[in-house]
Amino acid sequence: MIRVLVADDHPVVRSGLVGVLSTLEGFQVVAVVADGRAAVREAVIHRPDVALMDLKMPDGDGFTAIRELGRVAPAVRICVLTMYDDDDSLFSAMRAGAHGYLLKGSEQEDIAGAVRAVAAGEVVFGPGIATRVLNQLTAPATADARTAAFADLTARELEVLDLLASALPTGAIARRLGLSSKTVSNHVSNILAKLQVADRTQAAMRARDAGLGRPRPQD
Repeated sequence: MIRVLVADDHPVVRSGLVGVLSTLEGFQVVAVVADGRAAVREAVIHRPDVALMDLKMPDGDGFTAIRELGRVAPAVRICVLTMYDDDDSLFSAMRAGAHGYLLKGSEQEDIAGAVRAVAAGEVVFGPGIATRVLNQLTAPATADARTAAFADLTARELEVLDLLASALPTGAIARRLGLSSKTVSNHVSNILAKLQVADRTQAAMRARDAGLGRPRPQD
């Protein structure tokens, strides 16, 4: 059973999401709120598996709520459901700690599938959004001062992060650096902890923002 918190400031949207999830097997809606501050409060109380939330809400917007949830309830996975299709909203949400991003108007089965996937530990994007994320990850880097934002990383961890930002999988990184896959995985875990991000995608996006990474052939 996937426990879900619904956060949206529009009553019709809230009731619609609750109605959809309540009729599907495997979901339990444990809290319904209308603003970001309440989302954080109720997540701490009810400990849902997934918070399905809008970005623009009163009394604590979604971006602030996502960051705060990562601090006080890190086990809660976050799937954004919003009307905002711009890159600023998308990448700001992912950097804040979201694990999924869907647009309002998505089919009911797509929303349910995204919640299941996010609960299972995956990162999910709606149609058309995944391509934009991939383009962001593989765009040529232009910054010269690339390491200042990652002063806490060791030289080896910085190498691994650079290759992560180039969209290389663990095996390719291991071959490129002459390491075992297990050693690379250990470095990745250390990187995620030091950057305080939830997964490789968020680490790669942070690195791309700082100018790390460039398109490389996979070994």
